[in-house]
Amino acid sequence: MFSAKTYTARRRELRTKIGQGIILLPGNNLAPNNYPNNAYYFRQDSTFRYYFGLNVPAVVGIIDADSGEEALYGDDFTVEDIIWTGPQPTLHDMGAEVGVAKTFPLADLAPRLRKAIALGRKIHYLPPYRGETKLLLSELLGIKPAALHDYKSVDLMFAVAEMREKKSAEEIEAMERAFHIGYEMHTLAMKMCRPGIIEREIAGAIEGVAKSMGQGVSFPSIVSQHGETLHNLNAEGVLEEGRLLLCDAGGESIEGYCSDHTRTYPVRGRFTQKQREIYEIVLAAHDHVARIVKPHMMYTEVHNAAYMVLAEGLVGLGLLKGSAADAVAAGAMTMLMPHGLGHGLGMDVHDCEAMGERSFDFSSIAERAAQSGTCIYRAAWRIEPGTILTDEPGLYFIPALIDKCRAEGLYKGIVDYDALEAYRDFGGIRIEDDILVTETGSRILGDRKIPATVEELEAIVGK
Repeated sequence: MFSAKTYTARRRELRTKIGQGIILLPGNNLAPNNYPNNAYYFRQDSTFRYYFGLNVPAVVGIIDADSGEEALYGDDFTVEDIIWTGPQPTLHDMGAEVGVAKTFPLADLAPRLRKAIALGRKIHYLPPYRGETKLLLSELLGIKPAALHDYKSVDLMFAVAEMREKKSAEEIEAMERAFHIGYEMHTLAMKMCRPGIIEREIAGAIEGVAKSMGQGVSFPSIVSQHGETLHNLNAEGVLEEGRLLLCDAGGESIEGYCSDHTRTYPVRGRFTQKQREIYEIVLAAHDHVARIVKPHMMYTEVHNAAYMVLAEGLVGLGLLKGSAADAVAAGAMTMLMPHGLGHGLGMDVHDCEAMGERSFDFSSIAERAAQSGTCIYRAAWRIEPGTILTDEPGLYFIPALIDKCRAEGLYKGIVDYDALEAYRDFGGIRIEDDILVTETGSRILGDRKIPATVEELEAIVGK
């Protein structure tokens, strides 16, 4: 938790941006795992935590943009609760820690909101992503769950996305701490990587590191010899000599800020010639992006720069014909890297993509945002000082996708499908680090480097 001053200033800025109406920010509730009293690990809603700082369930924050009033709604623990949890602070005491003086029982919130609605006041809320939150908003606002999307506040989506996009000095410090968690996770995975180990043994070990050093993982860890499957959460494979292991994992700092890194390396600890050639192409794209990122660039410019380096490398290997520019223009790279070059990072591993849109001119995408519940459209994203984004190019040989493109006659004269036959069982390679955009350029987060070159990886993997 940061100081009360930080949260007070954030709420004040949000109130100014919104101007009028009531801003409604519900925190998350506990989610039952297999029966009501046995919950999953609690994960707070990041926007609620950004403005109110509290990492406890079943609390709702409101900000009255007209009067300036701020309040928290929730229920104090009863004696029956305390039997199970031990003594807990009151909501009033927790509110004081984040600069909120007014606190009320949760039952008082619905009447207040309905009175405001009756007076014609706007209730600003973000598109909910959890079922429990949808039901709560439906009850509070008298809107059917299926219709909540139609009444969400686009103004609030834009305001929150804009504020959370630019990281303060203390947020960057928290993300540096998250980097240290990620460093320990990935170097441990490298040392464990040897034939006979089950993928979940590595996944379990590195997730234990994340829990011991912070709040846990920032997303479910991807530890797989099938790196061509982008989000492969099946970790039951037994590591085999000669295969590539892709590890995409990160941790959350105690303040709730994320890291996200990927490394790919051979199980035996030595790259084959074919593996090394593809790996060096991906690393070249990764390093090129890290060198060129600077303020005011469009995300698409960065993405296409990575595509160009990858395409040039594949032309050099004879897998693509003609020029790299022609391959990129034809869309051929989407077959071999069917994802974006990166995404925002902060309190969420895909920061702000639960709502809103990123843009240098929010008005230009207002119509699209009104129709969208997420912010995965990055074509209008301009990166600014304080933005943190991932740099994660990859090359993936996905037999089903290659066969589909070939059958449809796509990229004729550009993709050498016959040459690709030798890569059908190759798998995939991704390399990822987290980049902070500064006033004059950018830098990779962290005071050290997670091993990434062929020589560095061969020196540590399986040792």
